[in-house]
Amino acid sequence: MAAKMRVPFKNCSMVQQQACLKLGRQSCRALSAATTGGNKASVAEHNSLKANVPPLPLAASNTPFTSEVPAWKSERPAFSVSKAAKTLPPNHPARIRELQTFMLPEEVTGSDADRALGKELVAAWRRDGILQIQFPPRLQVLSDAIKQSKSFFAQQHDAKAKCVDSQSFAGYIASGEEITDGIADYSEIFTVTKDLTSSDPRVQSKWPCHGPNPWPSKTYEQAITALMDYKGRIGEKLLHLTALGLNLWNPWALNQLTQDGWHHMRVLRFPPTNQTNGKGKAGRGIGSHTDYGLLVIAAQDEVGGLFIRPPIKGEKYENWKNSAAGAHESDEKWVYVPPVENVFTVFPGDMMQFMTNSYLPSTPHKVGLNTRERFAFAYFHEPNFNAVCKRLPEFRDGSEAEKEEVHYGTHFTNMFMRNYPDRITAKRVRDEGRMDLLEGIKDEHGFSFDG
Repeated sequence: MAAKMRVPFKNCSMVQQQACLKLGRQSCRALSAATTGGNKASVAEHNSLKANVPPLPLAASNTPFTSEVPAWKSERPAFSVSKAAKTLPPNHPARIRELQTFMLPEEVTGSDADRALGKELVAAWRRDGILQIQFPPRLQVLSDAIKQSKSFFAQQHDAKAKCVDSQSFAGYIASGEEITDGIADYSEIFTVTKDLTSSDPRVQSKWPCHGPNPWPSKTYEQAITALMDYKGRIGEKLLHLTALGLNLWNPWALNQLTQDGWHHMRVLRFPPTNQTNGKGKAGRGIGSHTDYGLLVIAAQDEVGGLFIRPPIKGEKYENWKNSAAGAHESDEKWVYVPPVENVFTVFPGDMMQFMTNSYLPSTPHKVGLNTRERFAFAYFHEPNFNAVCKRLPEFRDGSEAEKEEVHYGTHFTNMFMRNYPDRITAKRVRDEGRMDLLEGIKDEHGFSFDG
């Protein structure tokens, strides 16, 4: 049974709230004992070798959820459907409409203005499934990430293929290697997960998905991690605003789950329609799917390709139970998300849907190939690997279903095993029985902030 953590924030001052949060962080155990040899990691071995590993100290801050993202204001050019249509990938019928765009405050304090903004964010997600967050023009961390990514993907295949690791799912993914609904995707990807050294107890204990990032260079590492850090600060702020917008009695309920979060990013290159390797489906970059965690914060270049499916009455996906991959992929109820300068697009993932009992549904999306090469950066702001997600108190209805819970690390592992069945990492997970460890990891290290 996962440990329950309840932080009594009602009628507390901001200082008291932060003190309680610090205590909650320190009580989160996120390390495992190291195994002592042998290729097969059994649950019995895992449990019998529990070392006296202290709780993982998560860095506290005097203002833990105050983003350093600068506020910036400008007049955006008027949205033009005809201009957006010119960037539409060929042979992908879809609706085109303007998405709501928001600017975030420099600091979220829980004020009436913050609560009102949170309600607008929630309303936009419930209506459109996606929204846009504005950022300053000529954002250096994004420019650097684009430049370094183009340089990496321009290398010969043999050089890129060296950037893999058998412990984590991080690193290079060739076009056609990723599978969505049984069909190869044409996306070429560099995935970044939590970067853990071989001496980390979780790596030594053979936890699934735990290992190093096989960076091609220090320059690339610095560029990508800087963009992830920038988006991560936005993610923390958005979660706080979302909690306010949902009228949660605990305004930190979502942020608490992301301490030492399993945040990751996928740098994606999509080939032009006439330069594919023939492994997938014509014009299909990535098949329709939903993503795994709380929030997806994405950036794209000037070449269009992203489509989302807004909430539609009668449609319901529960990707943590049954795969949502490929659902409704070929019908015409998709909305095209045209490239817009100086915005990130943000939409909810599976765990946000699960915790809100589908009040904020996970947004299905897909990518079509265009006539030009396209780059995108999908950042996933996630719970801790050992977070046990439950329905938030405000979304419980007394049914048996509300007792369900999802161990985020198990959900993440299941999704990557499904998408990359032939990857060296997946083969090692199967050969060494690492999937069998997940239940024991949840029982020993799982935590939740239960209302």
